[in-house]
Amino acid sequence: MFARCLCCFWAATICALAEPHPISPTNSPALLRSADAGQKVEQIRTRCIEGRRYIAGRVLEVTPDGLVIDSGYSRLLSAPFNKSWLVTGTATIERDPTLVEENKSDAICSGLLLLSNFPKRPAVKNYDYVVIHGYPAGNYVYVPAPGIKKTIRRFSASLERAVESNQVLERK
Repeated sequence: MFARCLCCFWAATICALAEPHPISPTNSPALLRSADAGQKVEQIRTRCIEGRRYIAGRVLEVTPDGLVIDSGYSRLLSAPFNKSWLVTGTATIERDPTLVEENKSDAICSGLLLLSNFPKRPAVKNYDYVVIHGYPAGNYVYVPAPGIKKTIRRFSASLERAVESNQVLERK
């Protein structure tokens, strides 16, 4: 029995040695570009996570690009409003007049912004409230009235989409 196992092992070893093994250089330009690209994506991802904010605000407008939100309603982060990412507009909540946005991850975002890639259910209407994490995804030109343009921050509720948006912005 031992001799049979030993013969099988030797046969497998000889077959394995006979197989040609392609050796690829580890410093080939294609591999280096791939490694640099992967490192760049990880850097963008890290920046997005560090720039993550709580979007806690009132929906001013539902656009094809996303939701225009006046954020800064810190009370939305506490009960009974924190049960869902969406609170109906019938709720009575005041904007926090003393809120100053901190420059750290998970801070409450303050001011006007656009939120994209948000959940599709339940459906959002003007003057509803949202409470959701958002990841920085560039800027957005908002036109609140004809002839008036404002550049506001754009956030994505999806980390992956935020990373993709920032990759596109860095290529420009």
